[in-house]
Amino acid sequence: MPRVSEEHLERRRRQIIDAARACFIRKGLHETSMQDIFAESGLSAGAVYRYFKSKNEIVDEIVSTTRGDLLSVLSELVEAEPLLEPDEVCLAMCTHIRDLAEGNGPVRMALQAWALAAHDAPVGAHVRETMVGIRDLWTVYARRLAAAGRLSGDVDAEAAGRVLFGLFPGFILQYVLLGDATPEIFARGVRSLFPAAVPAARS
Repeated sequence: MPRVSEEHLERRRRQIIDAARACFIRKGLHETSMQDIFAESGLSAGAVYRYFKSKNEIVDEIVSTTRGDLLSVLSELVEAEPLLEPDEVCLAMCTHIRDLAEGNGPVRMALQAWALAAHDAPVGAHVRETMVGIRDLWTVYARRLAAAGRLSGDVDAEAAGRVLFGLFPGFILQYVLLGDATPEIFARGVRSLFPAAVPAARS
């Protein structure tokens, strides 16, 4: 009997995750049952349980994958050469987040995942790791700006990182809940708040 290929296994895994995410966004994490996921995916209970033992394990997978994506993109922006301006980093990152929120994208689950993180240990660990990782990258970026003479040399980089970190949850909240946030608006806001880091030619 032929062995199932890795490609087939990954397609099936993705099928389950996509179906679960659609249910979570439509019904909410707490209201979605494993039976809903079976129906949405068109797979049997046995097929789904082969990959995931519980609903929370699926959530954990979605959060973990999204975490890696966000950290990878922000790391590239923060470490780019030449050093990018704050509004450029903000525009690129918010655009990426917006793209991840399209349709049934994983960012649509962010608010629910944050709530679940308060009482689910595995999800909470991934959410906290994501937040700390993003905050630390902003701290690195603040230090780079200071070293380049674009911020005061005595800037408190850790404090600045904590403040800048708030940009992304703030963007998600306003984009998903209010529907009136855009990457361009956030970039303009950052440009107006950090004029010392923007060359005169761009002001």
